[in-house]
Amino acid sequence: MGARAYGSCSMTSPKQKPLVLTMGDPAGIGPEITVGAWKALRKTGPAFAWIGDPACLPPGTPYEDVVTLTEASSVFPKALPVLPLSLPAPVHPGEPDVLNAGPVVDSILRAVGLTRAEDAGAVVTNPISKAVLRSAGFPHPGHTEFLAELCEVPGEEVMMLASPMLRVVPVTVHVSLREALDTLTTDLIVKVARTTAHALKRDFGITNPRLAIAGLNPHAGEEGHMGREEIDIIIPAIEQLRAKGLNIQGPMPPDTMFTDAARATYDVALCMYHDQALIPIKTLDMENGVNTTLGLPIVRTSPDHGTAFDIAGKGLAKPESLIAALRLAGKLAAYRAANPEPPEMRFT
Repeated sequence: MGARAYGSCSMTSPKQKPLVLTMGDPAGIGPEITVGAWKALRKTGPAFAWIGDPACLPPGTPYEDVVTLTEASSVFPKALPVLPLSLPAPVHPGEPDVLNAGPVVDSILRAVGLTRAEDAGAVVTNPISKAVLRSAGFPHPGHTEFLAELCEVPGEEVMMLASPMLRVVPVTVHVSLREALDTLTTDLIVKVARTTAHALKRDFGITNPRLAIAGLNPHAGEEGHMGREEIDIIIPAIEQLRAKGLNIQGPMPPDTMFTDAARATYDVALCMYHDQALIPIKTLDMENGVNTTLGLPIVRTSPDHGTAFDIAGKGLAKPESLIAALRLAGKLAAYRAANPEPPEMRFT
């Protein structure tokens, strides 16, 4: 399982750009886990700057306002670098306020702008409340789709959840199970698989990525006796992908493909719908899971959990997933910087 490990990141070198971390919903656990991550990483890195309102940080947090990300690396060992962003309404942990939705979105906009301008090495996003943002008129299902639009590659985004134990990609994402079944197509599987294979080469340095394709039905359809989606949709996609030279296995029965022995045979599992992918990784390694957006011109990661309003401000939030997201973002950004993408690696 060594290929799955994130590896370690040393303190950001003078040549490595600091990361930028968004505010997330300020009434959630984002401010707490941000400080926890800074405490865990301030001596080792990767260095990051947080975009947000210092007023919502836990009392006593050592922080320092910075104007540019260049200042962040020198500030990071002694204080949390903050690119300040004011909130219009006071923050009460566990009580989200739609009045603060605008700055939450603004922090994402600023983070993406800094990273696309190459001032930051990568974007790491704190959890947002989709319900709060939608109440304010936010039109996107979540971070992933919004980031793709900001990066001018709408429709190219792919969500991967990664931990040292498992990587998974849901082919259909933030839709109901009924809609997932209705929208699953051979072309969609092929598109997601190719983007995933490219990203594993491009950012993870896996020269011949091994992709496992999950079946949709029990026992992967049992040769059509438990559903024809494998025969009509999934197997044609596998055949196309193999014809393009990708290392593919499947369709694999979903109830057995996540055992220790099975996971050792692939680098990523492509699943047909959201929970088929997220249940196994969250069960195996919830604290170290990282959400990574593939198909973007920038590196973006986030912790594999939500705002946790129910425990916000109670000192119960654990920063491990955010720490893992920052470490992975630093590793991927460093790999990209050291390995410019040759044109022949790009899929057409």
